[in-house]
Amino acid sequence: MPLYTYENPKTGETIDVLQSMNEEHSYTDENGVKWKRVYQIPNASIDSQIDPHSSTAFIDATKNKKGTYGDLIDKSKELSEKRAKTYGGSDPIKEKFFKDYSSSRKGAIHPDQKKTYESKRVKVEY
Repeated sequence: MPLYTYENPKTGETIDVLQSMNEEHSYTDENGVKWKRVYQIPNASIDSQIDPHSSTAFIDATKNKKGTYGDLIDKSKELSEKRAKTYGGSDPIKEKFFKDYSSSRKGAIHPDQKKTYESKRVKVEY
């Protein structure tokens, strides 16, 4: 059940009252004073759903926002995981980035890229 805020017209004191959506939204205290209802802006997040395949959607959702560089990296990682889930385990944008990184640096691999060695008996990621 949602909370509704009421204000005492004489003292300015506010109170939150738990009421059903189907109830009449009014509040009268024990002294018979009818309090007026205070309307508030609902808390909503507009950019909670970002298209993981669109770089412009990511830029639009993160520019001019308060937060740290770490928050930006966390959001980027979250979108990468969504793309990986869509494509069956690997993120094509991340893979392209690693490939471009390696080709522009004479075959060196990115520090975040996992290196693997596989033989008949063992597979090692380092």
